[in-house]
Amino acid sequence: MKYFRVEQEPASRYSGELNAAPRWGLPGVEPCPLCGLSGATLGLEYPCADLSSLPSKELARLSDPSPVSQGELERLRELVRPFVPANAVLDAGAELGPLTGTGSGTFGSLYMPAAWSLCLRREAMEALQKEGIRGLLGAPVSVKFRTQSPPSLMSLQMDVQGRFHPEALTWTRKPPCPRCGISDVEGPMPDPIVLESGSLPDGVDLFRLADAPGVIIATERFLESVNRLSLDGATFRAVEAR
Repeated sequence: MKYFRVEQEPASRYSGELNAAPRWGLPGVEPCPLCGLSGATLGLEYPCADLSSLPSKELARLSDPSPVSQGELERLRELVRPFVPANAVLDAGAELGPLTGTGSGTFGSLYMPAAWSLCLRREAMEALQKEGIRGLLGAPVSVKFRTQSPPSLMSLQMDVQGRFHPEALTWTRKPPCPRCGISDVEGPMPDPIVLESGSLPDGVDLFRLADAPGVIIATERFLESVNRLSLDGATFRAVEAR
């Protein structure tokens, strides 16, 4: 099986833009008193999570990105866990619920609001599912478009699986802090990307890397269907897996 990184088109012929953000999310975490690490993880998106049944006080907390203590983060993580898949990664910064905001312009079949986020037009998603593409899951964006014929965009929710090949790593990861559990990483993103084939999922054709959730990977099956259906709006760069 061949694999490809999904990337934004460097010079798209489409003018589409979304001024939108997920409705809720886990906030960042304050610096750990033991190791001093803090921050949030980029690329953990669960747009299918509907938290609207939670108390308004909790929804307000989940709408505020201000950093919280490790204990409060743990509490919020357990609060939202019933609304996400069992294997969801709920690190600080995980985004929950549909993209909400405004939009304008024209959109391709695929659209990346950011380098770590992917949307499909509804008709493109349905066509890919008919082609047998596995694991496609998404939620309609909650966006008001300034156009007479607005697109129906689906924000994709992808499994977080797969790792970089250890021999191709350009960073070192320290042992997790015994207090906060964060593992500090030193060094740049591997370039070129090389995947550890034994860590890659079998049942999905589109996923995020566990080592770097902002990296979206598609299988050869996915790319072949995209080409066969003449879908556009994103580019695919081959990555090695061994």
